[in-house]
Amino acid sequence: MGWLQRIFGKEEKEKADSRNLMPIYESTRGKAANLSAAQDFTDESGDAIPPERVGLDGQYDESGLAKRVAAAFDLDPDTADLDSVWVAQLSGTVVLKGSVPSQADLDKLIAIADEVYGSTGIQTDEVTIG
Repeated sequence: MGWLQRIFGKEEKEKADSRNLMPIYESTRGKAANLSAAQDFTDESGDAIPPERVGLDGQYDESGLAKRVAAAFDLDPDTADLDSVWVAQLSGTVVLKGSVPSQADLDKLIAIADEVYGSTGIQTDEVTIG
């Protein structure tokens, strides 16, 4: 079971799988793809969606950043099987909780999360190593 399904449930995983990966991929690799706050992510009224609230489908989602980070972890073969860490968010800060086998694993998670569109910081004080 991948990150997205484990943390956010089967429905979110199915929703992500039923769409093409454009919003998921571009919004999980956002900084690398040079997405910015001016990207065309708007709600039904035409208002810009804050970067941390862009969901897997490009629509407003209160947990959008955390879901996109989970999707990014699923896309990376080095992190896809780590199942003892949880992802949350506090505004634009990605919060990781749990345990990882090594510092290298934690460093990889941090590097991936840092590349996700809307990520302004990574909090790891609730992650243990070993």
